[in-house]
Amino acid sequence: MRATISENLRAFERQGSARTLTPAAVAVVLLQNEGIPSVPTFQRPLSMTRHAGQMALPGGKLHPGEAAVECALREVHEELGLVVDRADVLGMLDDFDTASGFTITPVVMWSGSEIAGLRPSESEVAKLFVIGTPELRKTVAAATLVPTQQFSLKFRRVEMFAPTAAILFQFSEVALDGRSCRVADFYQPPFTHR
Repeated sequence: MRATISENLRAFERQGSARTLTPAAVAVVLLQNEGIPSVPTFQRPLSMTRHAGQMALPGGKLHPGEAAVECALREVHEELGLVVDRADVLGMLDDFDTASGFTITPVVMWSGSEIAGLRPSESEVAKLFVIGTPELRKTVAAATLVPTQQFSLKFRRVEMFAPTAAILFQFSEVALDGRSCRVADFYQPPFTHR
């Protein structure tokens, strides 16, 4: 699967953002969960000043002088206790401009680590959700895209909305299945704007 994802991302013509919002990055990191490649996501604590209680991928604002890849690698370590080598970065998806003022660059990376080895940060992770790639593909295939206000990804244990759901949707379509798609216009519910 690693080779397939890497090939699919190399063939994909990524689109950057033309807007000048606050630069941020997230990591779509694949780990092993009993032999199934899986993506860790989580709910942010209600005590956070921004995006409290929202579903997220590991990520955050870029530090001064930091590139998106370095930010995503740093955030994976800070939020999940996982060290991923720069050589395990497989590529990037389209930038996603959020209604809350960020341009998110999704960085796709591979880790041979087991989910059980994660050490989530108590200050940034309220509840961890692990999405296996079979469930992700099935959920993406079942997603309602029209009308756009009804878009979400309804996983077995949690429902996600854009921007996180949009990034996972594009990851599934592009990286896992080699189908080009754009998600920049996916609907972001008002509660994600804060």
